[in-house]
Amino acid sequence: MATIQSRLSSMLESTAGYYRPLFRSGSAKPLWHIMIATSVIMYTQNYIFNKGVHIQAARKEQKVALEEYYEKHGKSGHH
Repeated sequence: MATIQSRLSSMLESTAGYYRPLFRSGSAKPLWHIMIATSVIMYTQNYIFNKGVHIQAARKEQKVALEEYYEKHGKSGHH
């Protein structure tokens, strides 16, 4: 547990050391980094918690339905 806390503390210190001068100089770089991090986090959460399971279930359902359709009507190149 102590090593995790020391690593976290070290990472926080190095991050602050990197971004503090950028914030003080008015650089846009921290803003871009925050926007990218927010987008990645939001996209990942959206996929994992909302779309991931639902889309996979819908694709499986469509595959089964298409197989049933082909069994009934045959598989041809025309409609």
